[in-house]
Amino acid sequence: MAISLAALLGVNSLNLSKAGLAETTWHQDINWVAVTELEDPQRFINGGELVLTTGMRLRSAPEQRRFVRQVQRAGAVGIGFGVGLTHDAVPPAMIAEANRWGLPVVEVPYETPFIAIGKLVADAQSADHYAKLERLIAGHQVLARALLTGGGLTELLKHLGSMLRTDIALTQFTAQLYNSAHEHPSADTWASYPIPTGRRDACTLWVRQPFEDSGIVGYAQNLISVELNNMVKQRQAERALCGQVLEDVIHGALETSEAQRRLAGVGVNSTRKNVVLLAVSAAHHKALVSTSVPQQLENAVAAAVGKDLVMVVNDDGSGAPALARKLSDHLAEAGIHATIGIGGAYTKPNGLRWSYFEARDAASHGLPVNEPERLSLTSLLLASEDVPLADMANESLNPLRTFDTAHGAELMTTLESYLNNNGSVAAVAEALTLHRNTVRYRLAQITELTGYDPAVTTDRVQLWLALAVSRLGARQPST
Repeated sequence: MAISLAALLGVNSLNLSKAGLAETTWHQDINWVAVTELEDPQRFINGGELVLTTGMRLRSAPEQRRFVRQVQRAGAVGIGFGVGLTHDAVPPAMIAEANRWGLPVVEVPYETPFIAIGKLVADAQSADHYAKLERLIAGHQVLARALLTGGGLTELLKHLGSMLRTDIALTQFTAQLYNSAHEHPSADTWASYPIPTGRRDACTLWVRQPFEDSGIVGYAQNLISVELNNMVKQRQAERALCGQVLEDVIHGALETSEAQRRLAGVGVNSTRKNVVLLAVSAAHHKALVSTSVPQQLENAVAAAVGKDLVMVVNDDGSGAPALARKLSDHLAEAGIHATIGIGGAYTKPNGLRWSYFEARDAASHGLPVNEPERLSLTSLLLASEDVPLADMANESLNPLRTFDTAHGAELMTTLESYLNNNGSVAAVAEALTLHRNTVRYRLAQITELTGYDPAVTTDRVQLWLALAVSRLGARQPST
């Protein structure tokens, strides 16, 4: 342990004695010993030193008083005055000034060399440093053991809080991964330490003040960083596995019993109602499928399906919008701009498929959070990779688009109006401010260019489906 001036006087071999009455810094640890014969040593003192002098240049009372004031201003813990060389005793003026400023003065006899005092203080400092180093290494072992024996971040942070004797918190964007206190940490009363990971999953370690850090916090930062990277890799592997199962279910590649069994294997209970939350981000899809989620979704099953993040929530659907907003806010905090689509709440594997398609259709609306609408047969057909519906729609409509571009015609507009008005020529003429014969002429052109007659029910269905698929396809996120 570092030694104080009071403890130094207790070392019999030094034969030191009190010369003054001041007690202000009597029990303060001595950081170092400074030997000086300068009249003004102030600029050579950093604070916490025991200043040793024989007063060789301090002949007059004013010089002695000035010396005391300079030493006190520099933050020294006391003065050790060597007698028997230039002064037979500590000068009264020095003692009086030291008492005035609360600075202890000790008398050092001629037989005691200054180096003996310096060595004793240095040995005490070395022993103190060694003890702190031993405690730090022991602390390192405790934290590493807590992490490596399966306790994870929670156990590590519990031990860290015990060592620092204060509250600890670990936050990640909008989520609190750990908090030993009953309040959210703030910069006013907590010290913050960033935890870099080289990924978007960076965290902040919070330590409630006051506390004494012996270097253990820096080591904890490194351990937390390593664990976060391990968690990302584990998350990626788990989501890839879940994604394989969900893709088979979504594509209808499994019998119901097999689908139920495989879903249960990744944590989805298909006998209860499940809601799909689909997060889509064209710009940040790589980070999206591996990033963390808010605490409210920790119990949900997460899967990487293509370039999208799918969350399967066991819910009746009432809480899904709030969860979707939490997910959206969390991803935004991580710098991931995503669109969230919400599906309906259904049971059984087919219900999960339907919820996925509803979520995908909702996500195509482009808002940060999109609630489900009634899913059309058109959007379901478009979602199937086995049906080249988009190509078929383009094949039907491209002749009209080409003709409109070349001649400035409005055949596409006329066709849409005709289908929306249930085949009424009069309603189209009124809506587009055209003569009825102009409408009939354009319908004839449409028939000639596409091979489909809008007046015939089967052909009308074909053209309506082509238009619907074309509109929905334009809203779909790119992959």
